[in-house]
Amino acid sequence: MYENFFKALGEPTRLRIIRLLAQKELCVCELEEILNISQPRVSQHLKVLKQARLVKERRKGTKRYCRLDRDSCQKTLLSFMNYMGFSLEEEKRFCSAKSG
Repeated sequence: MYENFFKALGEPTRLRIIRLLAQKELCVCELEEILNISQPRVSQHLKVLKQARLVKERRKGTKRYCRLDRDSCQKTLLSFMNYMGFSLEEEKRFCSAKSG
């Protein structure tokens, strides 16, 4: 879960997309223009961001509009902070329970 989230944010273009979508909802064609990259490349980046639950998309006619999924981002970050608070003993028990 965390791996996909942080991996999606680890690529500079995707991070720029997230920063843009944090400001307002944008059409894919607007992202193409702002980022100066092709529609297939924008779509590929958006696919990764959607799989990581960072971005939501809606269609209006033939256009696709994207926005930051603030609720999902907040939940993932809060969950990650809780995970970081586990003691090493809790981590060992957690890993043992998953593998056994």
